[in-house]
Amino acid sequence: MKEYENELYNKGIKYIAGIDEVGRGPLVGPVVTAAVILPRDFYDERINDSKKLTEKKRELLYDVIMENALSVGIGMSNEDVIDEINILEATKKAMLEAIDNLSIKPEHLLIDAVKLNTDIPQTAIIKGDQKSESIAAASIIAKVTRDRMMIELDKLHPEYDFKHNKGYGTKKHIEALYKYGALKEHRKTFEPVSSIIKK
Repeated sequence: MKEYENELYNKGIKYIAGIDEVGRGPLVGPVVTAAVILPRDFYDERINDSKKLTEKKRELLYDVIMENALSVGIGMSNEDVIDEINILEATKKAMLEAIDNLSIKPEHLLIDAVKLNTDIPQTAIIKGDQKSESIAAASIIAKVTRDRMMIELDKLHPEYDFKHNKGYGTKKHIEALYKYGALKEHRKTFEPVSSIIKK
């Protein structure tokens, strides 16, 4: 999990930011990104792609990463931005925001499968959250951040079951959409939201 990082460290690069996103597929809420710069000597074998971890493990590792990282930046594009510029462009925008929110300027970016328009040297890695500790750490920070937002939204609108589905289009979520309509937080360009709105 440190192969990409070690290659860069051996070239004299000190500050490497792993970048990942969570929330490209849901029907509601923002896409959330994180940029994480870990110390060179940091390693925790439990850190992995956030999708492969239980909620309990993610919460635990979130604290470990926040305590040990040299810097963490969060970026978000809300449903309005996603509807306006599309999910891929909204993801890139949020990733650049996460980088800007770092307290240390990274010398190299390791990004999960996306190329960004920035002057900072970068490496886009397919399935990067399974191959790079920095990207996996970013995926955990982004996932926990977004899940917590969905739990808060669930308190306001429990009928959509966001606490469990985290905004994805589960049966219960779709049924609530038909019954109660779309919320302000729903992505209006995503199906079946757009079709339901038109009815």
